[in-house]
Amino acid sequence: MNIKAFFKNISLAAILMVSASSCAEWLKVDMEDGIMEDALYSDDEGFMTVLNGIYTNLNGTYGQFWSMGALDVMAQYYNVPATGDHPYKLYATYSYNDSNFDTASGNLWTNLYNLIANINVLIDHCDKEGSAITEQYYPIVKGEALALRAMLHFDMLRFYGPIYSAETETQPAIPYLDIPNNKEMVAISSAKEVAGKVLRDLNEAAKLLENDPIRTDGVQSSEPETPNETNDFRYRQYRLNYYAVQGLLARLYLWTGDKTKAYTCVFNLLKEITEKNTFPWVDRASASDISNPDRVFSTEVMFGLYNTSRENLYNSLFAQSLEGNALTFVGGLSGETSKVATFYGENSSSDYRKKMWEEVVVSSSEEDANMTSSSYFLKYQGITTDSHYRYMIPLMRTSEMYLILAECTTDLAEAISCINTIRWNRNLTEEVEFTEEERSTYIMNEFAREVIGEGQLFYYYKRNAMEEIPSGTSANTTYNMVVPDNYVVPLPTTETNNRQ
Repeated sequence: MNIKAFFKNISLAAILMVSASSCAEWLKVDMEDGIMEDALYSDDEGFMTVLNGIYTNLNGTYGQFWSMGALDVMAQYYNVPATGDHPYKLYATYSYNDSNFDTASGNLWTNLYNLIANINVLIDHCDKEGSAITEQYYPIVKGEALALRAMLHFDMLRFYGPIYSAETETQPAIPYLDIPNNKEMVAISSAKEVAGKVLRDLNEAAKLLENDPIRTDGVQSSEPETPNETNDFRYRQYRLNYYAVQGLLARLYLWTGDKTKAYTCVFNLLKEITEKNTFPWVDRASASDISNPDRVFSTEVMFGLYNTSRENLYNSLFAQSLEGNALTFVGGLSGETSKVATFYGENSSSDYRKKMWEEVVVSSSEEDANMTSSSYFLKYQGITTDSHYRYMIPLMRTSEMYLILAECTTDLAEAISCINTIRWNRNLTEEVEFTEEERSTYIMNEFAREVIGEGQLFYYYKRNAMEEIPSGTSANTTYNMVVPDNYVVPLPTTETNNRQ
């Protein structure tokens, strides 16, 4: 069985026997057919089928909305003017009251709670008396399921919740759905309560995944050599493995302001994966390959999605054929009007990340003297290699852990070392130095370069309540954020109308 078969995209109706009613009906979850449910959970294969189906269906949310599309537009990466008719204008202008935004938000909300409902039923069947799941599969399946539940709630907290602080942690955020087949109205919890339950689930997941095969055998991103060996415990980069759970814990601690615990978490994580070389930095040959470059730096990805429609997503967001509707950087690759130039900084011509851009000159005619240039993003452009990273969408990478360490350490020299480690492995040999006052700027700049197309920068800005962020429509100006309004997405009306 190859990885495509492992993550085969069976329809939700065939994989998951749970039918979650809309959130407007208080997140009620009922089984369509108890007999079919029992048959589905009758052996390890059934448990894995449900778990794989959940991973597969994450693509519907994280692919175009929460990863490479809308959420990155909200971070002002791209040239999406406030005027005109760009299809992503409502995200660039934080038009949360727009009916189209509300519809998209409502679909997001419903889909995520449907997935969470299925996760809850899976967890419940793991622990039912007489459960068919075996001792070998139990810690992996339940551990990943708990981590998935925690991750989805945490990302909803980051999206819909307040800018987290001692003053706002008691404000209402989202419901935390952790009871299978719940038929009661699920109360909206405070930001602190949600964070507490996310922490609980992640800690339990970490304990269950202590013996994750990734800690002894690595990511195993290839077919087994032994005949009849199961694929179920391979391809660990595409699962919420032990290290990814530690990464989520670090994100959570940082979100809630506990930099001491965030530091300890990433320090121990980086120490172990460095010693074991679990997620090695991308090598020059892979990053610079002419025909099939590894632009996602796949070896460094701690957790990502396997999306066989990745090229279609790329073509719907970034392709040159979209012309004015593509998500681009303003200006060409160099010069005062180039965002690529300002984004990557001086002396960056060798930067692997900068090579993800292609300049396209646009003019109305050959005689047009007012030609303009745009830079097109190539990170997810289709490649022909049969490698697994052809379909990878990263959701967490090791460089983020170095940046968390750089932010949380009390030792400026350690912070500088973290930044230079990332830069060295991006083919930038000139080391940088910075003062304590400059530290946050260096971290922000490297973070933005590392996670473009991965849906993380908006949360960085939100966590820091930044009033000014780099503009997407200009190479040298900033965008003035309305704090907290631009950062706090209201719950969709499909939910709020039924809570009145």
